[in-house]
Amino acid sequence: MSTAILGRKIGMTRLYDDGGNNVPVTVVQAGPCFVSQVKTAETDGYDAVQLAFEDLKARHSTCPLIGHDTKAGIAPKRFRREVRLEDGGAAGYEAGQEITVESFADVKFCDVIGISKGKGFQGPMKRHGFAGQEASHGVERKHRSPGSIGGRSSNLGTGKPKKGIRMGGHMGAERVTVRSLKVVGIDKDKNLLLIQGPVPGPKQGLLYVREATRLYKGKAKIAKAG
Repeated sequence: MSTAILGRKIGMTRLYDDGGNNVPVTVVQAGPCFVSQVKTAETDGYDAVQLAFEDLKARHSTCPLIGHDTKAGIAPKRFRREVRLEDGGAAGYEAGQEITVESFADVKFCDVIGISKGKGFQGPMKRHGFAGQEASHGVERKHRSPGSIGGRSSNLGTGKPKKGIRMGGHMGAERVTVRSLKVVGIDKDKNLLLIQGPVPGPKQGLLYVREATRLYKGKAKIAKAG
């Protein structure tokens, strides 16, 4: 299976490499996760494993989910995530198996998926990076307005703005994937994963970390060298 794990974002700190350079890193409380279900091509039509993360009091769960976790021999969990595998890839896994941060010991680069911070309703300058209008003398008080939204009559005669036009609206709180981040190190005792650079979401936000699925030539060469 492609190396993957669930965790929570703890925050950011810094490390110093062998050359004395300041490296900003994000600390992720990664796992331990447990395999709550194994899917195979014979029973489900495809191969996959379901990872479960973070203990949960039974009264905060539901009877179907409690039974689902009990069938795998694990305590009730808060989060679950399915990881697709290649054909026959599920043969090496069994329900109740523990997945720890040690699985990232030999991983050089990873992808991090999370929900970005919600920023509420924002105008077009912040949401889309518009430059705004001039702030010189004589300009009407429309410095941060979006400007024209186009001729509405050209939209098939409906009189409505064209779909997809960039305007003010809800910003953030959406799924974001940051690719090919360097794995600086792991702490096996504390289940910590150190990733270079920032990752999506607020502190204590849920993250899905997987081995990088695509790399540019430079990083691919480093990953291949091991």
